[in-house]
Amino acid sequence: MHIADVTMFHAPSSGGVRTYLQAKHRRIAETPGLRSTLLVPGAERDALDDCHTLPAMRLPLGQGYRFPLRRSPWRQRLLELAPDLIEAGDPYVTPWAALEAGQRLGVPVVGFYHSDLPRLMGDRFGGAVRRRLERYVRDLYGRFDGVMAPCRAMAERLAEWGVENVRVQPLGVDLDTFHPDRADPAWRASLGLPADTRLLVFAGRYSREKNVDVLLRTLRRLGQPYHLLLMGPGMPTRVPDNVTVISRYCDRREVARALASADAMLHAGTRETFGLVALEAMACGLPVVAARAGALIENVPLGGGLLCTPHDDGAMAEAVEALFDHDVAAGGRHARRQVERRFHWNLVIDDLLGYYATLMPGERAALRHG
Repeated sequence: MHIADVTMFHAPSSGGVRTYLQAKHRRIAETPGLRSTLLVPGAERDALDDCHTLPAMRLPLGQGYRFPLRRSPWRQRLLELAPDLIEAGDPYVTPWAALEAGQRLGVPVVGFYHSDLPRLMGDRFGGAVRRRLERYVRDLYGRFDGVMAPCRAMAERLAEWGVENVRVQPLGVDLDTFHPDRADPAWRASLGLPADTRLLVFAGRYSREKNVDVLLRTLRRLGQPYHLLLMGPGMPTRVPDNVTVISRYCDRREVARALASADAMLHAGTRETFGLVALEAMACGLPVVAARAGALIENVPLGGGLLCTPHDDGAMAEAVEALFDHDVAAGGRHARRQVERRFHWNLVIDDLLGYYATLMPGERAALRHG
């Protein structure tokens, strides 16, 4: 049984989609009777183990992402790979190639709607662009044999646009890498902060929808003893005195050590379709203060953090102070338990394989671990 994933959302410093695909392919490799292939953009045509690349244009200021321009090479490569099921993970060129290949091969094609394209582009270019993209998404995702979205809010938006039979398929967390035991007092001391500092952290790429400016305004309001660590490529360097910036790509273990060594996560993003870094922080034993928007509403549990009015630094500062008026460590322990219960990668991927089985009745035995 051969499953192929195709997406342009895969780059050396990319986030949730790449993490999901890596976890998925590890789990499939552990399952007898299953194998997987990943087809993504690269500098040239290549193949290493189960990862295949096709040349694609590198996006200017795109943090390593590449954009395929023609669907035919991707369709042809999928035909050569001849999978039994294809999952398409972006809304641009590769899903059209996947649909054409699936039709020729006679296999089901699943679309995973990871990114809210109409909202992201509508924020930049206005309502007319947003409505046009909503129609585009309805047309594209209405053609798949199955559609997945990473949170209930996104599934409901797809349904509003006319996409039927959308399944909520959450992502997961590596509970071994992101663990409270990653805390490192020496690392925290290396920041040169007083012992009584209340250390907040945010990790991710710098983009408009992350609302990093709200975080900076929040720290100006809070002052000492609060301090924010910003981690990720492109982060601003002109910041308040109580903000430290690591403006580069940080690998998973470095992020895990920082998260576990901090006191709480601060997240002002309003366009999160899952909010993986918030779940990783919770897995490290941190409560989360976040904007009441997107998937963070669903994934930050009561008792594991606080939600506040989006785009409002005053409300976020009040939420941070309220969090520290209570037992922060207890909130972090509760957050960790919630992630263990709902977002262990093996549980998430096994559930996904069960969904695949509903699309491929003849292959149910293999998909259900023999």
